[in-house]
Amino acid sequence: MQGARALGRAMAESGVGLVYGGGSHGLMGEVARATLEHGGHVTGIIPEFLKGKELMLEGAQEMIVTNDMHERKKLMFERADAFVALPGGVGTLEELVEQLTWRQLGQHHKPILLASLNGFWKPMLVLFAHMREFHFIRPGLEVPYIVAEKVGDILPMLEQDAALRAHHKA
Repeated sequence: MQGARALGRAMAESGVGLVYGGGSHGLMGEVARATLEHGGHVTGIIPEFLKGKELMLEGAQEMIVTNDMHERKKLMFERADAFVALPGGVGTLEELVEQLTWRQLGQHHKPILLASLNGFWKPMLVLFAHMREFHFIRPGLEVPYIVAEKVGDILPMLEQDAALRAHHKA
C-alpha cells in the first residue's frame, strides 16, 4: 500500500495522469487516491456491473462507465501511453498478458512495466525464461517489458524507454 501511495504521489508531482479501472479497492484504489490527493489527474473506466462491487472511486476528474469489460479494456488501452502492472490478482495478470501479447504481435509499442515490488513478479519472469528455453517465445518474437523493483524507479524507467523509442524513430 505504501508503494501504491508513493507511485500516485510521484505521478501527480510529475504531471503524469492515471488511467485505471475506476475502483476504490486494492492497490489501484490507493494509487488513484494518492494521485488525486497530490493534485494529479485521474481517469477511471469501470463497467456498469462493477460500480457497486469495486466501489467506484469518487472524486476522479473523469469517470467513464462502460457496458462491459471489453469496452473498458479498449478505452484503457486507447487512453494509456504506458502500462504498469503492480502486484495483483488474476485480473491484473489477464490485463498484463493481453498487453504483452498485443506488443509481441506489433499491435502497439507502448512500454509495459512490471512493478516487481518485493519480488512479486519474479515467478512470472521465471516462467518467461522457461518459455524462451522451450522456444515458445522465439527469437524475433520477444516480449519487450521493463522490470522495476522500486517504486521510485517506475517513472524514470518509463521516461527512459520513451526517450529510447523516440530516438530510434528519428
